[in-house]
Amino acid sequence: MIRTIGFIGSGSIGGSLARLAVAAGLDVVMSNSRGPETLADLVAELGDHARAATPQEAAKAGDVVVATVPMSAYDKLPAGALAGKIVIDTMNYYPERDGRIAELDSGDITSSELLQRHLADSPVVKTVHNMDWIRLYSRARPAGTADRSALPVAGDDPAAKTEIIRLLAVLGYDAVDIGTLADSWRCEPGTPVSVWPYLGERPEGTTKEETQRWFREAPGEPVPTDRVKKLIDAAVRGPVGGTFAALPFWG
Repeated sequence: MIRTIGFIGSGSIGGSLARLAVAAGLDVVMSNSRGPETLADLVAELGDHARAATPQEAAKAGDVVVATVPMSAYDKLPAGALAGKIVIDTMNYYPERDGRIAELDSGDITSSELLQRHLADSPVVKTVHNMDWIRLYSRARPAGTADRSALPVAGDDPAAKTEIIRLLAVLGYDAVDIGTLADSWRCEPGTPVSVWPYLGERPEGTTKEETQRWFREAPGEPVPTDRVKKLIDAAVRGPVGGTFAALPFWG
């Protein structure tokens, strides 16, 4: 049973997931590359179920661990401390931020497969990365709610996927198993299931500032299981890596 989630990376996505976890009664151990002291405000907001630690400590403390760092830092994750732990991969490859990664650009390996190779002793499960951090928190719903959304899940270890699907259910989401880490390209940036379906229709003719305000304030839309399946099936493999220009908060 998952009682504690470790976080390596405590930015927007990590913070939203941690808030959902605490709301569900779970404990969280937050970490980042700058040191536990820089997380004082976040931990204070999260309350008694949260504490700050180093990445090594968060890795050891978590029943599962969320890796939510830039893709360029994937090989800095503490493989030894993560051995035997399920690792949730929320990372996306953005060459503008991460630099070019030749193995990914070739299309021969997905970003999650690259992470799995680094974390050889940890089953990696790809999920959560295809929603923006605002809707990720605000669109969570109890099981059975009519407007509950689903998230794609990919992984090579069936038992690990089952465990994370159960965790997503607790956090407020249904799940669609889309296959192995090799299949995870179907929910990478630029694919039909990435970000936009959960946001809803973008207003036309808006300035950059108006678009960014809409992004902050939009309630979003439910994306149920059947729609996620259709969006996954519609994916066509194209150029690898996302672009910031395609992101709504970038304008």
